[in-house]
Amino acid sequence: MKKIEVIIRPEKLDDLKKILSKNEYSGLTVMSAMGCGHQKGFKNPEFEKLGLSINLLPKLYVMTIVWDEDLESILSQMVEKLSTGSVGDGKVFVSDIEDVMRIRTGERGRDIL
Repeated sequence: MKKIEVIIRPEKLDDLKKILSKNEYSGLTVMSAMGCGHQKGFKNPEFEKLGLSINLLPKLYVMTIVWDEDLESILSQMVEKLSTGSVGDGKVFVSDIEDVMRIRTGERGRDIL
């Protein structure tokens, strides 16, 4: 199993959900985030009201788990559908998952995803 952590533009969430659904994955966690990378962000007026000069842009953090055999296809689809070709499109982080457990029943392994 692989954990995919994606930081994307908020307007790209529906595209990401369609990619996952097309590959028969429905489970995901989404969190609102703020950040900047090479694009350096812009000074947020809301923070300036507080006397802070913070150059962050709104992003979404999405986490999901996929099977090893589906990873490359999903990553390719992400590049195709989520890329605008501009700085600030986001990042994808992939890591190994050893096991998974459903809290309600204690079930573990492949069947619970």
